[in-house]
Amino acid sequence: MSKLNTFVRNLLLGFSFAIVGASALAQNFPNGPVKIVVPFPPGGTTDILARILANELTKKWSQSVVVENRAGASGTVFSEQLVKMPPDGYTLMVTATHHVINPNLYKNLKYNTRTDFTPVALVANVPNVLVVNPAFPAKTVKELITYAKANPGKVMFGSAGTGGANHLSGELFNAMAGINMVHVPYKGAAPALNDLLGNQISVMFDSVPGVLQHIKSGKLRALGVTSLTRATALPDVPTISEAGLKGFEATAWFGMYAPPKMAPDLLSKISSDVLAALQSAQVKNQFAEQGADAGSMNQAQYAKYVDDEMNKWAKVITDSNIKIE
Repeated sequence: MSKLNTFVRNLLLGFSFAIVGASALAQNFPNGPVKIVVPFPPGGTTDILARILANELTKKWSQSVVVENRAGASGTVFSEQLVKMPPDGYTLMVTATHHVINPNLYKNLKYNTRTDFTPVALVANVPNVLVVNPAFPAKTVKELITYAKANPGKVMFGSAGTGGANHLSGELFNAMAGINMVHVPYKGAAPALNDLLGNQISVMFDSVPGVLQHIKSGKLRALGVTSLTRATALPDVPTISEAGLKGFEATAWFGMYAPPKMAPDLLSKISSDVLAALQSAQVKNQFAEQGADAGSMNQAQYAKYVDDEMNKWAKVITDSNIKIE
């Protein structure tokens, strides 16, 4: 046998062993503890949802699945670390919408969000709701748009801070409606909500759980939810899309990622197991208590969703000239 033929044979054998090895890794996964890192402090929505999912995966895999919090810089500190870890499935990350927003706010990230992560699963969606102070004259989405057009620059909307999902929901609303509501950033959702209740600002986009009690008590008026389907907790409140701004969608969502270059068999195994856990009655019920809808996309659908969301928020940030100082 010639040296060339021997080289080709050894090369093919190497590929075969690699494929068999990757397949065996997928079949045997997991054979030890799995870590889910949340790049935010404990107690927030991302952390709560990740812990519910981890408990279900622990039962499904018969291995310990633990949640670890590594907060810093809107999730970017641990994201930078994840891209350098082995893609063996034993370290995963559950993070929020910030992950696809950050690349267009922070120009010096040390990773490429599109290529340096493996999208695994959409964990959950949490619809936001457009609320106004009861003293505000608009009682519908159409009336808000009409009022804002007649009073440019005079309607103020609050948010938990510049660049967050709720802020960008307002900017997307501005762009699609052709209006100019003025953004007022706060250091957190609580002070923004207090000023909305006190009629210091007129409008706010916030999570359904965050304002539900105020809507039910009449202290706030809900004009529309930001998802394309009505929120279970607010069945009588129309979507913004059906209320007059067709196609509007700006939900807070939470996703699972792995390091780059994960073997396809292993990715298929983990993503399908995570999806099965998310669709269990236990997880769906516990998520619903948090105002969240469990994810139902397969891995390919989720990967496309991540890409589409990056494109959408990049345009909003560019068109609105949003900058982090």
